[in-house]
Amino acid sequence: MSTVTFVQMVRAELLRIRRRRGVMATAAFFTIGVTLLLFGIGEIQHLAQPGSYGPAGGITDFNRATVILSVWFGALAAILVGTEAGTSDLSSGVFRDLVVTGRERLWLFAVRVPAALMVTLAMGAAALGISLAASYALAGGLPTPSAGYAIDSVLWVLAAEALLCVVAVGLGSLTGSRAASLTALIGWQIIAARVLAEVSFLGSLRDVIPNIALGALKPGAALPDNNGVTMSAGAAVVVLAIWLVAWTWVGAWRTRTRDA
Repeated sequence: MSTVTFVQMVRAELLRIRRRRGVMATAAFFTIGVTLLLFGIGEIQHLAQPGSYGPAGGITDFNRATVILSVWFGALAAILVGTEAGTSDLSSGVFRDLVVTGRERLWLFAVRVPAALMVTLAMGAAALGISLAASYALAGGLPTPSAGYAIDSVLWVLAAEALLCVVAVGLGSLTGSRAASLTALIGWQIIAARVLAEVSFLGSLRDVIPNIALGALKPGAALPDNNGVTMSAGAAVVVLAIWLVAWTWVGAWRTRTRDA
């Protein structure tokens, strides 16, 4: 397959995701909408009762926004978009038609990942831009993020969203079911991973949990998900790389072997 054809297929997949208005609207709310609410409510409270509530900006609220956009609402947006990309061919009934046309199955999977990442990272970047602007504009004299810290934090959040997006594409391609994939990943991200992180007798086995590894790479204050678990940056990178490679391979394998 030529590079031009691959780019065209990515564009077609991107258009398909964007046409899912419910998915796009929900993902936009989980990223941009939640960020606006976070700083908007904080500023309203500060203006109404300045003695009880401090300014809505500053580095503390920026840190809060990065956590929300990485392992909470931003994670949900990444899971939603990735699952949509991974299951769209089957749920829309076009997978068989695409296979019959002679298109290589691995390419059918390969175009899902960049398309899902484009949507996820675009929304994440927009939300981070709002967070940075509010952190400086609404600081009211509080300390603000330095340029280096802001860049590191933005890259960290986008990496966290990208990880979950790719995992969601892989799981969606494996199950072929949007409902099953969403339930499994949301249950893991919101409940199971956090419960396991608190089980102390698991010891270093907890290092395989993605949020633990992400927490080891987080700039500034520790990620609440770590629950005191520490690991080296090198080990964290290896763990995250294994998750990316494993779920990419699983998704590609299932797409290649699935009955049309």
